[in-house]
Amino acid sequence: MRFISDPNNPPCIGVQAISPSINQQVSNPVVQAVSEDQDLGAVVIREKPRYDRVYAKTGIELLDKLLGGGFLRGKTYLVAGETGCGKTIFSLQFLVYGALNGEPGVYLAIDEPTEHLLRGIKRLGWDVTELIEDGKLLFLDMRTHFSKIYMKEERKKIEPRFIIESIINNIRKIKAKRLVIDPVAPLMYGGSTDVLYAREFLREMVFSLEKLRTVTTIMTSEIPSGSNKLSRFGVEEFLASGIIVLSLNEIRGRILRVMYIRKARWAPVHPCKYVFEIVPGKGIVLKGPLENYV
Repeated sequence: MRFISDPNNPPCIGVQAISPSINQQVSNPVVQAVSEDQDLGAVVIREKPRYDRVYAKTGIELLDKLLGGGFLRGKTYLVAGETGCGKTIFSLQFLVYGALNGEPGVYLAIDEPTEHLLRGIKRLGWDVTELIEDGKLLFLDMRTHFSKIYMKEERKKIEPRFIIESIINNIRKIKAKRLVIDPVAPLMYGGSTDVLYAREFLREMVFSLEKLRTVTTIMTSEIPSGSNKLSRFGVEEFLASGIIVLSLNEIRGRILRVMYIRKARWAPVHPCKYVFEIVPGKGIVLKGPLENYV
């Protein structure tokens, strides 16, 4: 079996081992089957996607088109939504797509142990083991990496610069081009419940990351059900260069996953709501405008 990239069918997200079975359907972000009777297991990639110096593609084809090419490189973006909307999957898709196209990424897990996260990734049909072993993906567990925050005797304010320096050191460790902080609010508390402290922490972190100019960052934010807020502290959305809002909408008795671009700095986007699905082996796939489903 031979595989080549197909320029007319942009690659979907997912990492799967290629099996010699000709009957197995292969879903891989980099290569696509074109023949089932030649050289079983052979992989040929004619062309890798060209590096775009301006945009970091999200890996969601239609979203990248709506944004004019993707996220601006070196900038920070907020992905906000209620529980269960797909924020973590969106973030992982962004990282996996980048890693498969020569852009290593760091995932900072705040609320969930990385072993649980990796188990969930595998259930989605993505096998990131090789990417991790090759140093293209790095998963950090905040509860172990920043253990002082969780130690009872250390319930004082943690200096933001210590955490920021640690994040940047890990970025440099694998020469990362992409970073995910999921979710961002607990990181900013740093052992404190001071909102002003948290806001200053976020400003310092965003400014420090954007000074690198090479790392595109996604922060996720939990929106309480029924709330109009986009973030916990009310400053995340102002510092972000763009905001993607995910939600669950009930239409005629059906629950639909919906996405829209709330903000995209320097991009003339139309805030139209789009229905999306979470497809095993691919991730998030935008289907079409919500109005088509009403």
